[in-house]
Amino acid sequence: MSITNESIWAASPSTTRGQATQLSSDPKGERLAYATNKSIFLRSIDNPAIARQYTEHKAQTTVARFSPSGFYVASGDAAGTVRVWDCVGEGITKGEYSIVNGRINDLAWDGDSQRIIAVGDGKQRYGHCITWDSGNTVGEIYGHTQQINSVSIRQQRPLRAAAAGDDKKLVFYHGAPFKFNMGIGDKHSNYIYGVGFSPDGSHLVSVGADRKIWLYDGKTGETKGQIGEGEHKGSIFGVSWCKDSRKFVTASADRTVKIWDVEAGKSTQSWTLGEEGAMAVRDQQVGVVWPPGRSDNLLISLSLSGDLNYLVEGTPEPRQVVSGHQKSITSLNQTAVGDKETLWTGSFDGRVCSWDVASGTSGEIEGEGHPGYVAGLAPTSEGAGRIYSVGWDDTIRSIDAAANTYAGSKSKLTGQPKGVAAADSTVLVGTADAVEIFQDGKKTGEYKPKFSVTTVAAHGTVAAVGGEDGFVQICSVSSSSLSGKADIKASRNAISSLAFSSDGFLLAVGDLRGRVLVYKVADGSLVTDRWTAHTARITSLSWNKAGSHVVSGSLDTNIFVWSLASPGDWIEMQNAHKEGVHGVIWIEDGSKIASAGADAAVKVWKVEGLK
Repeated sequence: MSITNESIWAASPSTTRGQATQLSSDPKGERLAYATNKSIFLRSIDNPAIARQYTEHKAQTTVARFSPSGFYVASGDAAGTVRVWDCVGEGITKGEYSIVNGRINDLAWDGDSQRIIAVGDGKQRYGHCITWDSGNTVGEIYGHTQQINSVSIRQQRPLRAAAAGDDKKLVFYHGAPFKFNMGIGDKHSNYIYGVGFSPDGSHLVSVGADRKIWLYDGKTGETKGQIGEGEHKGSIFGVSWCKDSRKFVTASADRTVKIWDVEAGKSTQSWTLGEEGAMAVRDQQVGVVWPPGRSDNLLISLSLSGDLNYLVEGTPEPRQVVSGHQKSITSLNQTAVGDKETLWTGSFDGRVCSWDVASGTSGEIEGEGHPGYVAGLAPTSEGAGRIYSVGWDDTIRSIDAAANTYAGSKSKLTGQPKGVAAADSTVLVGTADAVEIFQDGKKTGEYKPKFSVTTVAAHGTVAAVGGEDGFVQICSVSSSSLSGKADIKASRNAISSLAFSSDGFLLAVGDLRGRVLVYKVADGSLVTDRWTAHTARITSLSWNKAGSHVVSGSLDTNIFVWSLASPGDWIEMQNAHKEGVHGVIWIEDGSKIASAGADAAVKVWKVEGLK
């Protein structure tokens, strides 16, 4: 048996309200680089379902930039560390450098792909210039009194650099080695969020929270003038140049993205993303990149919600919007209607997304959802088109699978949900004190076992309830009640996950210590207790269609595939999800596994040679 990663459906970029988020494109305009949680994702622009993940940072990542050569990426984190790594081969780290005593806000490469300037929020200094391969100092970034938000290096000689930040000052440097040349402190009246040299080196632009756009001479730093005064109605968070150096694009908190003609000093196109109202904040535009090397005039902006908006110059609407999760994915399930197989994921911040298994494309569920942690997702019997979600707002909500929207109905639970399961059309929600029973979103009864409930599972007319004391109770299900059939003392530890085989004959049980056991449902007899390789809580279990293999995911970051016929044989995928696996499920009739985790990514694994 073997397991290999087939694809990564990447997490969305991490964003923070009132803060710029940096996006970077490789020189050919083929891939996008951005930071999410403690990972860096390199994502195909033309096929967003294809991505690559770099996981070596120990702290929250903040920025990633491709080198002009396209061979390396420099990435920074909240601890002030910059790492340089190979983005063409195996992703090997080439260097690790401590730059400031705080968050790295931005990075810039010189045109030779030799030097890097990193800037951010430090105590002794706010930025530094190093060689990428050795970390040697090749310039000092002085002249600022508060954190630096953005930096850019002119790609031609004579080398120039510009940095700007919270002190409302743009500082111009001559290099190399880079030295302070002059500070311009009278143009912006609020924080400066973005600076950028044009690709031909003739211009420099700065944008900020005062909604102003200033242009400077790229060689001398001399102020050329201000353009577009009053056009943006909110802070300008991002700026990026077109490869011809005649135009640049800005992204603003007023939900607009605008293209500017440098010569005319005017906006030539504007997009407004999202709609006004209570949800408008999530459509603030906090980052933008104009990928070079492309012939389709595509530019990509980033919404505060994490959505990537594909905008094509000359067209009024986004070509596509790429959605995903920014926070840890906390629940995973699937539906299959006809030939279409769909994954459903819920995350720590309340977002629920659907994913087409065949293409990897995703969409966010619209409507009034959970404001926070999604504790479980359960589809009712095949073809019904209803998925029920439970969250830490102590509600159960209904999703219309066909329309990709919340159906509007929600019911209050008696406590915090521990899990949700569907037995045909009956939905069971486990809370600490009881299992609540729902039909069509309405509560029809509840069942109180002798123990504190930790998880539930269901199949047909049978349910399993896991307890804090290590007991599992097998119950028969009706539309308004459960009745206990058998008690199993499965573990000395709390039960954390349960899964029935597709025929309902077997039950897999996972516990807090990382053990996986299998029991016969009919009489509660033990089938195997040999699966003990996990070292932390089992978060998810799933049987393949044949009922011959179980896949398990755990907080130890690993995925295991276990064989019922050969309990001593298993295959593992170590470090499948940084900081923990939260969901696993068999897809495509058992030839593949989908997983989700704390890194906010969904991954597809190909499994071969099952015996």
